Amino acid sequence: MLNNNNQKGIILAGGAGTRLYPLTKVASKQLLPIYNKPMIYYPLNVLVESGITDILIITTIEDQKKFISLLGNGDEWNVNISYRTQDKPDGIAQTFLIAEDWINDSTTVLILGDNLFFGEGLSSKIKRAIESNVGATIFGFEVKDPERFGVIEFDSNNNVISIEEKPKKPKSNWAVTGLYIFDEKVSKYTKLLKKSQRGELEITDLNLIYLKNNNLNVELLKGNYSWLDTGTFDALLEASNYVKDNS
Repeated sequence: MLNNNNQKGIILAGGAGTRLYPLTKVASKQLLPIYNKPMIYYPLNVLVESGITDILIITTIEDQKKFISLLGNGDEWNVNISYRTQDKPDGIAQTFLIAEDWINDSTTVLILGDNLFFGEGLSSKIKRAIESNVGATIFGFEVKDPERFGVIEFDSNNNVISIEEKPKKPKSNWAVTGLYIFDEKVSKYTKLLKKSQRGELEITDLNLIYLKNNNLNVELLKGNYSWLDTGTFDALLEASNYVKDNS
């Protein structure tokens, strides 16, 4: 089995999936079908195709056995899969407290379990971003409804100057997607965060630490790339139709 101690991947597959109730009453959102595969297969494939061989999947306590039954130890993909639980959803950045000892000073690629990425050359783009990463790298995608997301503001040279979470007046149409690359300092920085008004450790606040240190890079997913955040019924259907039409 392959092993690379310098880079690791995490899939955050916790949360209650309240927007998809009652589908999520008996099944984790990330185990719901997207056309002909469970949702978790898609972010897992992104990591595998990007050359990540050590992968941690963070689930709820209730659903962990189902993920282990489905994915096992990763032999099917020639990777090492480990598991941790998120006792309660305290924000995306909580990932790096749960996984601190597992990360062990590696570069970490985090992908959200309900985010689907498609596009020719995506894995090459991620590989290049991992190799060139200094500090943190976020991936931006242009959307029609930026007020629903973390929004990236650029200067005239396309450098990031701010990220604002769910702004009422977005400063651009570029949203931060659920794909991130962080250096070995990520857990240390996460410990500096304070919970937001909604009681979570916000990934935006973590990214802002890197931005303040002039160590935040952005990769824009333009052209033939697609990004789907499958947190709603419409998005689930859209994702299934996309996979069906492009299979």
